[in-house]
Amino acid sequence: MAIVINMPRLSDTMTEGVVAKWHKKVGDKVSEGDLIAEIETDKATMEFEAFPGQEGLLLYIGVNEGKAAPVDTVLAILGTKGEDIEVLKSGEPLTAEEPKQPKETKEAKEPEPEVPVATKKEVAVSEPKQVQQTLPQANATGRVMASPLAKKLAEEKGISIAGVNGSGDNGRIVKRDIENYVPQSSPAKQTSAQTNESNTAKDVAVSQMRKTIAKRLAESKFSAPHFYLTMEIDMDNAVEARKIINQTADVKVSFNDLVVKACAMALRKHPKVNAAWLGDTIRYYNYVNIGVAVAVEEGLLVPVLRNTDFKGLAQISTEVRDFAQKAKDKKLQPSDWEGNTFTISNLGMFGIEEFTAIINPPDACILAVGGIKQTPVVKNNQIVVGNVMKVTLSCDHRVVDGATGAAFLQTVKANLENPVCMLV
Repeated sequence: MAIVINMPRLSDTMTEGVVAKWHKKVGDKVSEGDLIAEIETDKATMEFEAFPGQEGLLLYIGVNEGKAAPVDTVLAILGTKGEDIEVLKSGEPLTAEEPKQPKETKEAKEPEPEVPVATKKEVAVSEPKQVQQTLPQANATGRVMASPLAKKLAEEKGISIAGVNGSGDNGRIVKRDIENYVPQSSPAKQTSAQTNESNTAKDVAVSQMRKTIAKRLAESKFSAPHFYLTMEIDMDNAVEARKIINQTADVKVSFNDLVVKACAMALRKHPKVNAAWLGDTIRYYNYVNIGVAVAVEEGLLVPVLRNTDFKGLAQISTEVRDFAQKAKDKKLQPSDWEGNTFTISNLGMFGIEEFTAIINPPDACILAVGGIKQTPVVKNNQIVVGNVMKVTLSCDHRVVDGATGAAFLQTVKANLENPVCMLV
């Protein structure tokens, strides 16, 4: 009996998947535990293996490599050689390859032709597709060749017939040439190759990750009332502390690691910031799980450091580096990006001094961290060069009020300006 394998739901936010690669082809034998395909979800590319009971010959592939299909769509069909699987192939939900045709009834209408989805290719965007045109040619008497109708249309529209390119035989100007005529400043100098090059763009299919990022952040931005608190932090002591730590420790500590630790300790002190809006209730977490935004080619991933307030700087540094590498390699698992209670986004390493971040749901807050900049500051009534870093806290006003967010930032500031407190 044939076995239908559907597109699996590999994460709680996954609605469709893309088959990145097939490891089996039609006719191959599939046994329990065999690697069937690699499937790209909204956050990672994951290996999909045959489950217990999923054995037989691969009779049908429902989604080609590089194609997307909704969860529970027919992904593949297993069975025995010669088995009739046509009914299974045409069942709901539909496959990506073979859209179900309407049944033939008296009222059925002819289906409209499908429009192919744009992928990475060059497409013209500013002019309709036209037939090949050549410059108008004159006959033996020196007159430009044009049809009578073309001449009449040109006269009605005030178009000089001599400046129109002809697409008819031997460059003869016809009706469509007048209808599609666009005046140009110097048509004689502009070649068709130059026109094509200057009027092209590249359409790139949206990845599963980018679709999910767009959906979740749009929901967050337009549903959660954001407000922002910005504070400057004196990083002189943090710079010196990091230098000393990295001279002696086996694990190198970054400024971002210091920020993560400072926030973890501050969240323990200010539990109202370590919260989430759930509609009818506000959830206050008794644990601190900090999500650290990691930039990858297609967007941002937010792996989660669990129980961050109980971890030292070396452990935080090691975990952040491991997660960052997994994110870039698309090896993160669902458990790696779930369960955050607070998020940190740091663009300081890209030369950004200050920015605001959109809250990462379901968190109530996200901290945007800028770079450390040397700037004149006043210390002991003297102007000296100081290391200053700006941070901006984005807050969901349904959960966190201004005074609560400000108190949290004051604690973060105190931790970073006195880093010895974080070593206790």
